[in-house]
Amino acid sequence: MSRGAGDTGSGPVDGTRAGETVVAFYGDSYTRGTMASAPDKRWSSIISAERGWTEFNPSRNGLGFVNNRGAMGGADLVDQVIADHPDIVISTMGLNDNFSMPARADEIKAAITRDFTKLKAALPEALFIIVEPFWYTEERPESVDRINGWVQAAAAGIGADYIPGASHWLDGHPEWMAVDGLHPNDEGYQAIANRMDAALATLGL
Repeated sequence: MSRGAGDTGSGPVDGTRAGETVVAFYGDSYTRGTMASAPDKRWSSIISAERGWTEFNPSRNGLGFVNNRGAMGGADLVDQVIADHPDIVISTMGLNDNFSMPARADEIKAAITRDFTKLKAALPEALFIIVEPFWYTEERPESVDRINGWVQAAAAGIGADYIPGASHWLDGHPEWMAVDGLHPNDEGYQAIANRMDAALATLGL
């Protein structure tokens, strides 16, 4: 069985996928596409469709490197990504861990390194792209930059490509936010897709 570029099933795929570029997205609600009007309006699906990628996106609302791990049932996202055997892994994780700072700082820092190291060890041939965690307001707690720094350092530790600046991509555009004030709307997800598209192009993708 194989999947088309728009398929977002959360389980592993059986059989061969010759000629496909399978891309796994490891993220939270901003990568799940929460508050988008349809799955194909989320940024991950937009860039996957443009490139002909087969998208695997098990991202979950509220998930962080430590936040809500194991609280939602089912296999952990790291294990799901590994089981899907992707060619490319794109991680955007980290936003929700700000809500556990500073109390769990040491735990968060260690979890970032643990997740990336586990993924790299299990998928040594995959291309890893680590994106600076998203943020949703221009007002930024000190924890945002701390977590961003840990993510960047852990990305370097596994030899991953790193995309900086994503925590600022929504700055100055309240019209890009959905009615909940927490997530992008369709216009916001398109804006993220545009910035991600440009960043990926610099990596030759």
